[in-house]
This record gives sequence, C-alpha cells and structure tokens, in this order.
Amino acid sequence: MLLLALLISGCSSMLPRVHTKSSPFKSFDEARNAIEGLTPMKSDVAVLSRLGIDPVKQPNTVILTHSDIVRRFVPSALLQRADLDPGVMVCLEARDACRGWEITAARIAKERTGNFFADFTNFSRRTETTGWRFNALILLVNDVVVYRAWGGQPNVNELEVNTNPLGPLQDMGPAIVTN
Repeated sequence: MLLLALLISGCSSMLPRVHTKSSPFKSFDEARNAIEGLTPMKSDVAVLSRLGIDPVKQPNTVILTHSDIVRRFVPSALLQRADLDPGVMVCLEARDACRGWEITAARIAKERTGNFFADFTNFSRRTETTGWRFNALILLVNDVVVYRAWGGQPNVNELEVNTNPLGPLQDMGPAIVTN
C-alpha cells in the first residue's frame, strides 16, 4: 500500500521543504528601492512608514540607541572623523536625539531534491537553498533620516550534498560509543 502511494504521488514530492519569509518586501530590489527612496536630511518617519519600513511591523529590525551607533562609528586609528558620512556626524552630535534601525530581511527556500530512497535511507541528501538576503542601516535624528545604507545578497543559490557511505548505519558508531 505504501509502495503504491509512493508510485502514485511521485517520490520527490515527499522530500522536506522549508520556506523562510522575514520581510514584507517581495524581492531584494523592492527592499533596495525602499531604502534608496529615502533622502537624507529630508525623509521622515511618515515617509518610512509609507515605504513599509517600520520597526514595530517589520520583523528582525533592531532599534539602535546612541551608544550602539557610537560603537559602530567611533573613529579608530585608521578612520578619522572627516572620513565619516556627514549624516553619521549629525547623528553622533545629536546624542540622545539620535537612533538607528538595523533591518534584516530575507526570503529563503530550502528544498531537498534528488532520489527519495537515497535521502530516506540517509545514503545521500541534497539540499538546494535559493532566495535573497538584505540588510540596511537607517539613522534618524528627531524622526528625520540623516543616513541610510544597504547591502546583502540579491541572489542566494547554494547546494549542499551530504553523502553517507554507510547510510542509516553512519551515525550508529557515536551512539554506541557514548552509551
């Protein structure tokens, strides 16, 4: 009966799939355009909200305090104050009126592909990961954007292949030794 069900449904459809959505943005370009749509020293919290950027509604957004921002941007021996962006300087000088939002967004799909029986018996597992990851930093002084920057991976395409020559017995050795 199980064999008949496998033959009818197709074996690859029985392999696990995982989808991660941590962003209201549908694509990397949509997220990038939202951040690039901000004009330093002009855009305010209302503009951010219209673009879908809100730390309360957007998952995985870290609200940074002035202290957090100082730790990131304080000039070191290699970096002088003059090397910092003017918006960063405005934020650092504003002290407690300065805050930041660190946004992390992603849409990732993991799919096990390949031979169902090799995967099921643990001889060979093939996992394909696709999607995108995006991060941005926005600094605000009195609810006005003074600095914005973005980065990330516009195209994630990874392939992981695990091969176990002993199949289901591969993990048995460590279990026997620890018991």
